[in-house]
Amino acid sequence: MPPATIVKFIIIYEFNLMQYHLIAVIFIFASLAPCNATADWSGNVTLANNYLFNGISQTDDDVALQAGTTWSADNGIYLGSWASNVDYDDLASIEVDFYLGYSYAFNQDHSIDAGFSLYTYYGDSDSSDINYNELYLKYLYSDTSISFWYSNDYFATGARHYIVMASHTFTFTERYSLLISLDKSTSLDADKWQWGANNKAYLHGQITALISYQYVDFSFGLHNTDLDNEDDVKFLFTLSYNFG
Repeated sequence: MPPATIVKFIIIYEFNLMQYHLIAVIFIFASLAPCNATADWSGNVTLANNYLFNGISQTDDDVALQAGTTWSADNGIYLGSWASNVDYDDLASIEVDFYLGYSYAFNQDHSIDAGFSLYTYYGDSDSSDINYNELYLKYLYSDTSISFWYSNDYFATGARHYIVMASHTFTFTERYSLLISLDKSTSLDADKWQWGANNKAYLHGQITALISYQYVDFSFGLHNTDLDNEDDVKFLFTLSYNFG
């Protein structure tokens, strides 16, 4: 059986259990990649005054140190990981995400990006109890994108959950740009997961100024949601160093 067929079989067979097997699949992809294949490694380290996930702080409005790395092949396949500190009281203090995806450009303006992610948590003996997986699909037209994420077990609560986001980047120069986005998070099982009483869905918007200089990126953003307990405008500043 050729290597490509083996990988496809593993992905299909483990789909419903991918929150336990995604890491293994990623290493299989990496080991089957030809040594002379064209591929690139990239990564970044980020210092932020907060870690906002769809407008909600994951660090109790405290500072976040984050890092990520991605391996990208010339055939569109990519895989990687990303990590950050979090503050979930005694439940977890570290988040590590793994992802495997495929991107394809139809032409200079149109492209798609699809894949699946595994969110894992550490810091306590029960941290892994909230691990969950997610599928995503993105369509990009020039500087505009429409993105969709879906989980069948959001934060391991058994709730089905999805996010839809529309975003646009205004590029002024090679160094300066402005990002505007609006997303909606929805729980399809409000009896298992919701954001406060009678909040099975909420909106989050942001406007962020982006500055790039050589290997360093700065961002200054304003975020807000329509949740009653998260309705204050939050300021997010990030400083990132890129390599690869």
